[in-house]
Amino acid sequence: MECGVPRSYAVLMIQWHSLIVFLALTLSSAPAGAIDQEAPPTPRNLVWITIEDMSPWLGCYGDRTVPTPNLDRLAAEGVRYTNAFATTPVCAPSRSTLITGCWATRIGSMHMRTGKPSAAAIARHPDAYLEIPDYEAVPPPAVRCFPELLRAAGWYCTNRAKTDYQFKAPGTTWDRSGRRAHWRRRPHADQPFFAVFNLVVTHESGTFARRKRQPRVCDPDTVAVPPYLPDSPRTRNDIARTYDNIAVMDRQVGILIDELEQAGLLDDTVVMVFSDHGVGLPRGKRCVYDSGTRVPLIIRWPDAGHRGQVEDRVVSFEDFAPTALSILGVAPPSWMDGIAFAGEFEAADDGFAYLHADRMDAVRDRTRAITDGRYRYVRNLMPDRPRLYDVAYSERIPMKAEVHALRASGDATPAQWQLVEPTKPSEEFYDLRHDPHEVRNLIANPLHAARIRIMQKALDAWIRETGDLGLIEDEGEMVRTRLWNDAVRKPATAPAILTVVERDGGRRAEISCPTEGASIGFRWNWEKAWTPANGLIALPPEGGILELLTHRIGFEPRILRWSISPAG
Repeated sequence: MECGVPRSYAVLMIQWHSLIVFLALTLSSAPAGAIDQEAPPTPRNLVWITIEDMSPWLGCYGDRTVPTPNLDRLAAEGVRYTNAFATTPVCAPSRSTLITGCWATRIGSMHMRTGKPSAAAIARHPDAYLEIPDYEAVPPPAVRCFPELLRAAGWYCTNRAKTDYQFKAPGTTWDRSGRRAHWRRRPHADQPFFAVFNLVVTHESGTFARRKRQPRVCDPDTVAVPPYLPDSPRTRNDIARTYDNIAVMDRQVGILIDELEQAGLLDDTVVMVFSDHGVGLPRGKRCVYDSGTRVPLIIRWPDAGHRGQVEDRVVSFEDFAPTALSILGVAPPSWMDGIAFAGEFEAADDGFAYLHADRMDAVRDRTRAITDGRYRYVRNLMPDRPRLYDVAYSERIPMKAEVHALRASGDATPAQWQLVEPTKPSEEFYDLRHDPHEVRNLIANPLHAARIRIMQKALDAWIRETGDLGLIEDEGEMVRTRLWNDAVRKPATAPAILTVVERDGGRRAEISCPTEGASIGFRWNWEKAWTPANGLIALPPEGGILELLTHRIGFEPRILRWSISPAG
């Protein structure tokens, strides 16, 4: 068996496909009345609709500021989750957890971001990136981007179009990834699919002054201004623009659902909609409070048994990859940190979401937090830094000028302390039921002492068990010693080893890789997509150009080309 694909996983996939065939034969021969008595069949397809920078500001969550009929419909026909959390309040670290099912603090993707900063960023902050090499996150060897597991099991996997995982995804991750990627492009109409659509209109940049404004739906005079923000025309306008963008996003969701309906596939497809973290406004994105980490999550199932349900269970992003596999009937691998909260392999959890925030561009900080949906405990490991990051990118939000003016004026209200204080308390504790905006710190309240101790111990255990790489103060040292195994530059994946054997009356290629944990792919005659190499590869009698890809996540990939001679 080739490098990187455990034998137990291959056996599981064979068993899974056998189960699908058995179920298909059983259901096709069962009496019509008997089918109604049985559990609904496992859906064949899964669509993820990922939304940028959005808190649960939707009609189905009780916010009627702008109409969101398409998302409201999905909630009415599915399950709406009330306690879903991003593991971190910024996109790239969140997406690294979504695609792997692993904590960003365990795989080295917690800082925003990895990779070489832009020349403009270095010019603005020449000292911020000193001694930090150009690097990618390096998960443990067993870790894969989970669509690769689905592809190996027969699913057609697409992503349109954002990746931003803190590492370059191996070419074996997707059949297609880009602006034209779509489940409709699969080669066979009966092939099951997993498709991701990333909707970017709600990104924080949608409020920038120079960005084209979406059609106005929301009257700024009607919006609710959180008490921690200055109530001004500029603030109201930014909030209204955010709602305008949400209205556009909802129409985009409707188009994606219409495509499934028109193709006759909606009744065989699970649709999962969520955002990558909270709202892209000050004290939302980049902060571990509810405004930065609580996200909408709706799962529409084909069967009527799930319709209109509300689920209060606490779920967070490390759980999404195992849940995607579970929904499609594939057992999540043991290396995933999360657990499935839906589908065939649903399991119980400890009832907590664990949160982290680390370096944000040039601004160094380190915060850990834990929530059960009702309470939140926050531990600020760099309390000498202000809560609100002055990140250059977010300075383009018009209301940031109001925030700076508020700091300078000394006129902040008690609820606005997090915007203006030059430092942070070392610990915070909030009761979200009585203080949904988290502006009254109850850390010293003796009435909550027992609960605080429970959450402190749980957070300590999580930090210890995950080997939190974000606690290493010197990021460059963390990269070189923990990700690169004491090397001074990014490691490279070893090239593939090709062995040709005669098997079953024909030529077969056995492909291996000396690099532990490398994904291995192949393609013929300049095809666009890499196919995961699982087992022996049949060599065509006419020969051809065979390309072999080896790529361990976080390492440099390698590609070899072989000219395979005709048989005989």
